[in-house]
Amino acid sequence: MTGATLTVDLAAIEANYRLLKDRSPTARCAALVKANAYGVGVERVAPALRDAGCRVFFVATVDEAIALRGIIGAEPEIFVLDGLPVEAGDAFEAHRLTPVLNDLGQIGRWTERARTAGRALPAVIHFDTGMSRLGLPEDETRRLMDCPAMIEGLNVAYLMSHLVSAENPDSPLNGRQLEAFSAIRAGFPDIAASLANSSGVFLGPRYHFDLVRPGVALYGANPRPGRPNPMREVVRLRARIVQVRRIDAHRTVGYGATHRFAAPATIATLPLGYADGYLRSLSGRGFCYLGGFRVPVVGRVSMDLVTLDVSSAPPELVFPGAEVDVIGGPVPIDDLAEAGGTIAYELLTALGARYRREYVSGDIDE
Repeated sequence: MTGATLTVDLAAIEANYRLLKDRSPTARCAALVKANAYGVGVERVAPALRDAGCRVFFVATVDEAIALRGIIGAEPEIFVLDGLPVEAGDAFEAHRLTPVLNDLGQIGRWTERARTAGRALPAVIHFDTGMSRLGLPEDETRRLMDCPAMIEGLNVAYLMSHLVSAENPDSPLNGRQLEAFSAIRAGFPDIAASLANSSGVFLGPRYHFDLVRPGVALYGANPRPGRPNPMREVVRLRARIVQVRRIDAHRTVGYGATHRFAAPATIATLPLGYADGYLRSLSGRGFCYLGGFRVPVVGRVSMDLVTLDVSSAPPELVFPGAEVDVIGGPVPIDDLAEAGGTIAYELLTALGARYRREYVSGDIDE
């Protein structure tokens, strides 16, 4: 039996969805559930979001979309961000999926299929306004705006783009992208539009358009770094100590002997590691809580084990089987991610399969 438990609060996910929806009252509110609902578990998360009123879902790949259709049923819309693979047209139609078309080649293939089928096919058109990943680049955007007949035969649900720096409300990139996207939208005034991600929701109504697309905020990460987190905590990871030992002065701990103790210390070992998504970058930088005491990660995080310096904790709290907070509660996921030089997205999507998972609908501190 695993010594670590991941608790997921589905009621918190529903509450976060409603908060984001309330913050964008003039727009529909979608939910991103790609990457197994950001590592939290799409089979449980997607129905909870559907029960909260969500009817628009985004995933990354067609395989994710097919699986999601089997989970949430026939009614909700499912959009596939990675576009239209050459071989996937039949799957899109069979499972009532909508591709987010990212270049003129994909648009051409989908309009040709619509002509062959003799009916309009659903689509979202993605325009790149600064991310330089997916989406029509500037030259293809100009060609499409000069010849809108290129999308005849398609039932275009939305025009969309993706914000580069929405988590930084002072970034001038936000205004530039808004201006660029607004100009594109003006060329297609009868088509709805979507720009805002999680952080974009908090940039204000000018960014909301007709559909907002929150992702990581649904799962409790802070969409406004440096400010109080408005989202409810969703995940809580706790692990039980498997061994306690005293370390003499000048002894080292872990691979590579990267940490040496200047004085005698007490070490506690937890049964998780980078195979479980506790990132190796947290070596010597991460922290946990034992009782009300912050205890640092010392030495390298290994595949299955993490070592903590628990010398500062009262001895009566330090014993095999004692429960340690790893993520959540006194260890906010954004703070832990910062300690590891990353972001909450990576910690969430890396959550491992070996944890015992429990899903609750209420306070996960209970």
